Amino acid sequence: MNVSLFIPCFVDQLFPHVGLAMADVLERLGCTVDYPESQTCCGQPAFNCGYQEEAAKVADHFLRCFSQSEQVVVPSGSCAAMVKHFYKDLFRDTPREAEATRIGERTHEFSQFLVHQMGASDVGAKLPGRATFHDGCHGLRELGVKSEPRLLLEQVDGLELVEMTEAETCCGFGGTFSVKFPQVSTSMVEVKTESIEATGAEYVVSNDPSCLMQIQGYLTRQKKKPKCMHLAEVLASR
Repeated sequence: MNVSLFIPCFVDQLFPHVGLAMADVLERLGCTVDYPESQTCCGQPAFNCGYQEEAAKVADHFLRCFSQSEQVVVPSGSCAAMVKHFYKDLFRDTPREAEATRIGERTHEFSQFLVHQMGASDVGAKLPGRATFHDGCHGLRELGVKSEPRLLLEQVDGLELVEMTEAETCCGFGGTFSVKFPQVSTSMVEVKTESIEATGAEYVVSNDPSCLMQIQGYLTRQKKKPKCMHLAEVLASR
């Protein structure tokens, strides 16, 4: 299967190893992977702030970059949800509405692509230790991602998956939310990390790097032990 990677702008700048890990796993499963170099952002920051016109310009660039892609895979439930659900709103009643709908149908969050498009559960990963999974808000509530990452993690050799009580609770990042309301954001991540620590997990895994950035930042400042890993990093481990 031919797969184009959409690497969100913050992954490109801050967590490029997540994109490389995702490419490694996809190629291990036999996919032919390409990376359209002119890609930038999905437009979500502007969209969430109410700048529809500016978001549409960025989204228009996305449509052009991936117009020839057979499938588009994203290591972020948040950005995948933007393309799948909100591009239709951005381009509604315009000549590009049909194109936006089609590219949304071909765009997939990483774990959903592995399970539903590739039929994969065991990707040959090995990582000794205990892990707990954080459900990102957009992936869980807008894409319905819940069982897929857990199915994949349960097949990782040596890894014990334990559930935290606050798995579905927001980490407090929310993009511009954490900038506009830093005190509320900090209180929310405090609740999240307390739940993580209660599991005794060594690893906090998620399919959304922005959530992991928020959680790892708080854990590091508090000198806490759990380490954040993106699902792709875990699945690329051997």
